Amino acid sequence: TFFYRLPPAMGRLARAGSRIVVPFGRRVLTGYIVALHERLREGTSLKESDVKDAQEILDAIPLVTPQLLELTKWVAEYYLAPWGEVIKAALPPGISPNVEQFLVISDQGRASVRELPSDPSLKQRMLQFLANSGEISTSAFSGQFNSRDATSLMRELEREGLVHLLQRAASDFVKPKRQRRVRLANPADETPKTSPLKFTAAQLRVLEALKGRESVALAQLLAAAEVSSSAVSTLEKKQLIELFEEDSRRDPLGDVTFPPVKDYDLSSQQIAVLNEINKPLRARVYAPFLLHGVTGSGKTEVYIRAMRVALELGRSALMLVPEIALTPVFSRRLRAHFGDQVAIFHSSLSRGQRFDEWTRVRNGDARIVIGTRSAVFAPIENLGLVIVDEEHESTYRQQDSPHYHGRDTAIVRAQKESAVVILGSATPSLESFHNANTGKYRYLEMPDRLHNRPMAAAELIDMRAVFARHQKPKVFSDELLKAIEVTHQKNEQSIILLNRRGYSSFVLCRSCGESVQCPNCDVTLTYHKSEAVIICHYCGHREPAPSKCPSCAGKYIYYVGEGTQQLETMLAALFPALRITRVDRDTTARRGSFEKSLFDFSEGKIDMLVGTQILAKG
Repeated sequence: TFFYRLPPAMGRLARAGSRIVVPFGRRVLTGYIVALHERLREGTSLKESDVKDAQEILDAIPLVTPQLLELTKWVAEYYLAPWGEVIKAALPPGISPNVEQFLVISDQGRASVRELPSDPSLKQRMLQFLANSGEISTSAFSGQFNSRDATSLMRELEREGLVHLLQRAASDFVKPKRQRRVRLANPADETPKTSPLKFTAAQLRVLEALKGRESVALAQLLAAAEVSSSAVSTLEKKQLIELFEEDSRRDPLGDVTFPPVKDYDLSSQQIAVLNEINKPLRARVYAPFLLHGVTGSGKTEVYIRAMRVALELGRSALMLVPEIALTPVFSRRLRAHFGDQVAIFHSSLSRGQRFDEWTRVRNGDARIVIGTRSAVFAPIENLGLVIVDEEHESTYRQQDSPHYHGRDTAIVRAQKESAVVILGSATPSLESFHNANTGKYRYLEMPDRLHNRPMAAAELIDMRAVFARHQKPKVFSDELLKAIEVTHQKNEQSIILLNRRGYSSFVLCRSCGESVQCPNCDVTLTYHKSEAVIICHYCGHREPAPSKCPSCAGKYIYYVGEGTQQLETMLAALFPALRITRVDRDTTARRGSFEKSLFDFSEGKIDMLVGTQILAKG
């Protein structure tokens, strides 16, 4: 943290949590106001005369709430992380602007241009260019002159007073999205006054699609009515429809309406657990719970009912999930219960979507937030309930700077805001279980599945016995192949899980025994057949698949082990009638592809999913 002086006019605008432009050495940077003082604190080594003046306050309303300022300070101190980095992590990307430098010619410079010789030097040509172009950013100015001396000559011009260097915050702040929409010009009279014969079939389909609706997005209307934009333009000219623009939300779930969900009767265990949670929730006091419930015991319904109580009390709720993969599943379920009150936070959203969701929460339009670990910093006001689902998962731990643990940060946030926190798991972490046993957390148990359903039967197959039976290596056991066949004869679905993506685990030379390794990580490279490359799954290093050994130039290259790509190919050959989809990091790189696979599976459009542990989360 650094001290700056606020000029009187700026002092009236300054609030803790606002962004501010300040000089920092030779540069100008954007910082965050974290505290305001009437005078320098005692014991500070600075003198009043040493303190520089701040230049500009960027926010009339602080971006970082007082609660988040306190939370980010705790994270910075507890995890030894830079406070500025933690604050930046708490805001959506693109919200903290860069400070750009601009050049403008001075009066003295203009006078010099009039006296330039017929064969000007580079420095003189630069001055002439500025006289013609007006204000220009230093980066654009340097790009005009392909010379190593451009930057030093620019500084010389400034020192000599021929140009002025201006500093300005150039925000790459995400702008609201504008959407073109269509509505009937006279909704009360939906039938065209002229004879229907004067309308084409396409135009009539447009009018039909707009009947009884307030307005429709233009793109959606064209798709629904199966028409081109010319049909809409003609109807607009006839003044039967109107085209207009309005701010549009970039909804992570798309333009989907969810039918209202009917409540079902809770089990006695669910009722007992909810009663315990609701007491401190209604009393508005901090209370941490460890909810130890077996898979299928109905923990999610407990979360939803507790959220409902929090909303009834005028408070907000936050739900953390360990994987991006779980967010679309849970968010659809929450959206069905709570409608547009639900906002979604995770790193796979586009910058525009993240900005829109952040803005909705900041403005109080969304009072339930669901997301991965970074959602712990959502700008929720009046937080009443925090839920950490699958609290034992290692993915709550941030591996890059700023380092923090999402679950523990959520507990501290709940404590600071007098909220109830529920840590849910079928297999609690050792530290949470210990905290429950010592009385630090309240222990709640749901040992039975709903309707006394049996737990899944697990069968362990020894692949050595399969090898002995067939006298050769086998990828699939006879029992597994039989189980897949029986499952699909009953019109049921299956999931095949393997914690290894790619086609083969590693590449081996049969001549010298060498395996091809990553030059950075010293691990074997994985073969990806679809791209004919070998890839390091740690650092991302890739190179073409070898046709000969890099060590001995031998031609006997052998691909060892199986990955999800190979499993998908083999299963498609064994079961040609099945619709098989692979789900791993390679197939889910494109935004929305994982959600599509998951929902196609839920609707019965896919018979079998083959994938890595992304499928095993919840």
